[in-house]
Amino acid sequence: MINMNNREKIIAGVSLAVLFFAGGILFSKLYQTPLRTVEIYKEALADYKSGDYSNSYYLFSRISAMSDLKPIALYRQAECAKAIDDNESAIRKYKALFNHYGKNPLSPKAKYQAAQMIMDENPKLARKYFEQIMQHYPTTDYAIASEYFLGLLMIKRYTQEEGAIFPLSAKQDAENYFRHYLEKAPDGRLAPNVIENWLSIDKTISPDDYLLMAESLYQKGEYPKVKELIEHSNINESWVLKAKILNVTGRKQEALSMLQEGFAKYQDYVSEEKLIEAMNLYFQLSGMPPYELADLLCSMVKTKAHDYAEMKKCDYQKGYEKTKCFKNFYAEYPDSKYAPKALSEIFMGTYELKDYDAAQKVARDYLDRYRSEEDAPMIMFWLGKIFERERNYSAYMGLYKGVITTYPDTYYAYRAYLRLNHQQHSIITNRIKPMPVEYPYPLKNPVIKKLVQLEDYEIIDEILGNDGFVKSWILYKQEDYPHSMLVARNAMDKLDVKPDKYDLRWRLVYPVHYYEEIEDYADITGNNPPLMLSIAREESYFNPEAASFAGAKGLMQLMPSTAEEIARIKHLGNYDLFNAESNIKLGNYYYAYIKGMLSGHDISAVASYNGGIGSVTRWKQSLMYDDTDSFVEQIPYEETKTYVKKVFRSYWNYIRIYNVNE
Repeated sequence: MINMNNREKIIAGVSLAVLFFAGGILFSKLYQTPLRTVEIYKEALADYKSGDYSNSYYLFSRISAMSDLKPIALYRQAECAKAIDDNESAIRKYKALFNHYGKNPLSPKAKYQAAQMIMDENPKLARKYFEQIMQHYPTTDYAIASEYFLGLLMIKRYTQEEGAIFPLSAKQDAENYFRHYLEKAPDGRLAPNVIENWLSIDKTISPDDYLLMAESLYQKGEYPKVKELIEHSNINESWVLKAKILNVTGRKQEALSMLQEGFAKYQDYVSEEKLIEAMNLYFQLSGMPPYELADLLCSMVKTKAHDYAEMKKCDYQKGYEKTKCFKNFYAEYPDSKYAPKALSEIFMGTYELKDYDAAQKVARDYLDRYRSEEDAPMIMFWLGKIFERERNYSAYMGLYKGVITTYPDTYYAYRAYLRLNHQQHSIITNRIKPMPVEYPYPLKNPVIKKLVQLEDYEIIDEILGNDGFVKSWILYKQEDYPHSMLVARNAMDKLDVKPDKYDLRWRLVYPVHYYEEIEDYADITGNNPPLMLSIAREESYFNPEAASFAGAKGLMQLMPSTAEEIARIKHLGNYDLFNAESNIKLGNYYYAYIKGMLSGHDISAVASYNGGIGSVTRWKQSLMYDDTDSFVEQIPYEETKTYVKKVFRSYWNYIRIYNVNE
């Protein structure tokens, strides 16, 4: 053991004290209580949103390096610096993020932003960053956009230097980058820039590439440029697009002629998808009776999409002839993508003919093969009605319960519930218990939990925006309610197995807005509040400023003439259709009025709200139906039939999700 004298001991002690003191200072700088970190971040975010980027930059710098919010703070600092044109600081912070926190979900965007900012001063490094993004994050939008910038860098490399020669191989590389971008993102934000730069470097572009550019700009609505580009393409491949551009620019007869020529000469050169587009446009432009036109298309379309033409021909037939046509179709095209529709039509046609044994066989065939298809709940429900008619208790109870369990949010789940409970009326309850929209998932990730509490929706969107329900929640928080509902609905439709009714995602699909006003006026007029809520949802997605092409206005989409008439009849005084409460008031009085004229039947009233009371009265007199279910299925206006199902689907989901007893 080595002995130390007193002097050495003192020096060692002082050194240790200095070390502890320095470490304490360093620790105090690195460590923050979580509460203090959140307070600083909240203040910095408030400054960022108010435009005080300098102070926001400083406050974000105070987030401790030990905090899980540090990489996000670095990103925010970079954004602040960029906002005040301090590009040097922005690049430095972006680099700190992706160099030290490479696995953070903000890292690819940080590298993408940095690469853009250094393109002029350090193109070699920028190219390296873009290539790394494509290699390590190939499925992101940043990887697609990197293709454009790599092509742009290639151009700048050989065109900015005086006397530089643009080698053919380099030009081809640039074109490949541009081509890949348009193939992956034809409607992308950068598509017009891609096309402009591509055209600037080459005058010998292939006809296929001209068509690729034209297709992209068509989606952007740049029709004059499309007309210019399409002239350089091969007509045998571009005839569908040419017909479309002729149509949107008002040259409808020329569009029709182009389609006729295309069907006659060039149908083999386009995809099935394009051929179906062409047929649909032909249906739109031709003045021929639909069945005759469908029959003509069947004779014209010989290869791809022939099954689509045959299906359309069946669609335009009536009664037994329609069922017979679909039977022939199903026999000829059992594996067609339209086979489920054919089988569904056969089932309903057979049911209406009261051939219940045959209908059962068709239903079982459908459910064995297409249980995940759109019409599956309808088939299961009506098969249940067959067994109910036969008094096969266990069979129909099992089927009705199966509809509710497997397809819980559908119109047919609602009808199955009524049948299970032997309920004759369409209304289940008058009351719901509204609950707020919340973040759609359990907040297990501590960073996301903090960001939700801090209301930093922009960063949440960057990190989780590919999740439809998170995107919907962000839009909801930004008060874009119609868009929020649309995104949530699409996300829910993609789920093969629907979550239980307590799942928070349902509240995004069926949020409750203006319910206090709806409930007040529904009570005054004798309407059902959840049903009125459902009508408002389906009419406008709760947009008080909604206006249709036909002239309907506001939350409940009232026509001005209808509003004027009901206000006069009910002595309601002045009103404003774009005022939410005023529109709700008039909508309730109008609904109560038409319901009173239809013996108080809500199904008929909802149909009248869309199709008109005169139409519904005629249908009730002319249609041969056994009950409400049969009446709805036979409504001859497809729009009104769909509307009735949508409204009562919403009604069912509102009372299912916001059950007042739970």
